Amino acid sequence: MRSRLLALAVLGACAVVASHPLAADEPKGKDPKSKEKEKEKGKPNKLAKSSSPYLLQHAHNPVDWYPWGAEAFEKAKKEKKLIFLSIGYSACHWCHVMERESFSNAEIAKIMNANFVCIKVDREERPDVDDIYMTALNVSGEQGGWPLSMFLTPEGKPIFGATYFPPDDKKVGDDVIPGFKTILKKVVEFDKDRDDLVKQADRMAKATIEALEANSKLIALVPLRRVLVTDALDMFDIDPVHGGTGSKARMYRGTKFPRPPVWGFLLKQAQKPDSDDLKKRVALTLAKMLEGGIYDHLGGGFHRYSTERTWTVPHFEKMLYDNAQLVELYSEAYAADPRPEYKRVVAETLAFIKREMTSPDGAFYSAIDADSNEKEGEFYVWTGDEIKKVLGTDADLELIKTVYGVGVPNFEEKFHILRLPKALAEIAKEQKLTEEQLLAKLEPLKKKLFEYRAKRERPFLDTKVIAAWNGQMIAGYAKAGLVFKDKAYTAAAATAADFVLKQMRDKDGRLFRLHAAAPGEKARATGAAFLDDYSYMIHGLLNLHEATGDKKWLDAAKQLTDIVLKWHGDGDKGGFFFTASDSEKLFARAKDSYDGVQPSGNSQTARNLLRLGFALKDDGYRDRGIRTIKAYALGMQTTPTSMPAMLRALDDLLDAAGTPDEPKPKDKADPKKPKKSEDVVTAKLALEEVKGGRRAFTLTLKVAAPWHLYANPVGLESQVQSQTEVEVFVNGKKVAAKVEYPKGKELTDSTGAKYFVYEGEVQVRGAFVAENGAVEVRVSLSACKDGLCLPPSVMKVKE
Repeated sequence: MRSRLLALAVLGACAVVASHPLAADEPKGKDPKSKEKEKEKGKPNKLAKSSSPYLLQHAHNPVDWYPWGAEAFEKAKKEKKLIFLSIGYSACHWCHVMERESFSNAEIAKIMNANFVCIKVDREERPDVDDIYMTALNVSGEQGGWPLSMFLTPEGKPIFGATYFPPDDKKVGDDVIPGFKTILKKVVEFDKDRDDLVKQADRMAKATIEALEANSKLIALVPLRRVLVTDALDMFDIDPVHGGTGSKARMYRGTKFPRPPVWGFLLKQAQKPDSDDLKKRVALTLAKMLEGGIYDHLGGGFHRYSTERTWTVPHFEKMLYDNAQLVELYSEAYAADPRPEYKRVVAETLAFIKREMTSPDGAFYSAIDADSNEKEGEFYVWTGDEIKKVLGTDADLELIKTVYGVGVPNFEEKFHILRLPKALAEIAKEQKLTEEQLLAKLEPLKKKLFEYRAKRERPFLDTKVIAAWNGQMIAGYAKAGLVFKDKAYTAAAATAADFVLKQMRDKDGRLFRLHAAAPGEKARATGAAFLDDYSYMIHGLLNLHEATGDKKWLDAAKQLTDIVLKWHGDGDKGGFFFTASDSEKLFARAKDSYDGVQPSGNSQTARNLLRLGFALKDDGYRDRGIRTIKAYALGMQTTPTSMPAMLRALDDLLDAAGTPDEPKPKDKADPKKPKKSEDVVTAKLALEEVKGGRRAFTLTLKVAAPWHLYANPVGLESQVQSQTEVEVFVNGKKVAAKVEYPKGKELTDSTGAKYFVYEGEVQVRGAFVAENGAVEVRVSLSACKDGLCLPPSVMKVKE
């Protein structure tokens, strides 16, 4: 039974379309789907009284949705039904797609209602729920994304899940991808053996808890030394052409997120002595992001991420937290290197925030959708004819086409996403203009395009106010006010801070997570705050104090910090729990440590404690900050790229303590120190004579001790991209080859997961169709030891 269930999970994962977060900008309009839905509205379900825009988008589905809460779980237990949990957010493109295709489908809804208790969760309202079940999905070996679709026991333990399902079975090549209807029916069939399902859920819950505790289960005796910071720098694989991080072994293909925590850390390190190369790579990344299509060149502000290597094609949603952090990042970059384009992108982004994402009370809205008229990015993209229609004259048209790279369509083969093909200063030079003169010529043309675009169907604006994200926007505004000496920026930060402190706290001074309105009601503060609400707000208040010198912001930061210490602190192991000790008890309680597109609550809290201790001259706060950093020292040593914000906190600590920078080893001083995986591997190729039109080969790899390579198969889904891969090329052209990999040595990681590695000498054998020409075998490999991994390499081996 267990194997059948896992097979079903894998089938579901095949149906997953990579989460397609998209978003649009500018206006404060209705949901673009509202007109159609007003005509087709069915009977409202239990989501109709919610203040969440995402839940309200499902309020008239024929599915009998429940919000997360005791009522749904009691019903499931009483009726002995499994739970179907669906998690998403208002600006999520594929959430909208599944809502239209499956949740609005009467036949599918009938199956769901008859056999499951169906719960819908807004991940922005309940990040704790999202984090736990996303972790459960990941430990099952599946890639995460939204919508998150998970089947649970009546007690809330995860059985299995996936992300997006198409409504019906879909043929892709020779395979048939099961649709949501099929999945539901199979789960109903499997539910006849409930005991086996419960055992599966118990195993998955245990694995989830272990994964959540992995980074803080043991406090390793890792000294807090500068070498933790300097060693981490080599682990960030930066695209040398387009900037951003990725995988050299994969030619940096795939999605690219801005990840401000990474670039904030690397920007600071780039200011250290002997860091010219890092400084160039950081500057390259900042330039390519602001030049790319991920940046809105007409309206200002950044889209969520790029779908490909060059930052050209984004997922179009605009999130407050991305723009908040990028404003702070580019302000810090300007302070270090006053380039006019940094100042310009901050000004344009804050103009967008003021125009489109600021409430009448001065608080900040959370997100703008990707879709208009149910089409991804429609609000932002252009046809050549549209641009010509708006601009008219040939000279104006040619200037816009030259500046923004309007030539061959770069989106869906017929649309143009505006982007700068090169730096604006270079374009100005080619036009025999100064940069200021070029900007002056562009301004009226951009205004015409902007005004034309504004008449299109506007993407949906999510007007809920989230304490955490407002804290980040306050921090961004305050940092910009300080760097650019702009009182308007500082005033905007102060207005928003006053709103949160006055409208989003209870009588005991504890924060609420949200400020939002249910249909027909006034907006009000709701929902218990989480660690990130406190940590980001405290960061904003500390930035505001730094920008203004006003003690009231420091006092407010102290008050919130004391609440964090009381309700979120782990007195035994250090660090802080995501939920308060008196919050709803889920089957696991997480202490987040991963610095993804936002810093983890623990990383941000560590930095806050150090800053607060310094500002108040209070060693108590400083010592709690040090203890937090120590709790995650092992993670910084073993997986530094997952903890850049914690590394920045450590660097802040060492700088404040006056710890000198340890000299970086020069190549001349230590020529044998490996810098990439190929440095610890020797490879030898032996080719056999042609037999029966095929040619066999043996590739011998010798791995220097104590290093190892990830075997093929590696046996662990999270490491598949790191496993050893061999390809054959003849005259530079890849040819089909059958490759036989040896079995690796079995190891077990700290979470109990088993995987396989190659140590010492191993031989990979294979054969390929014989062709005339030079034969070259290329082997992709990643070398690691004791939790430290070198950057991956592709070795090219000839006989």
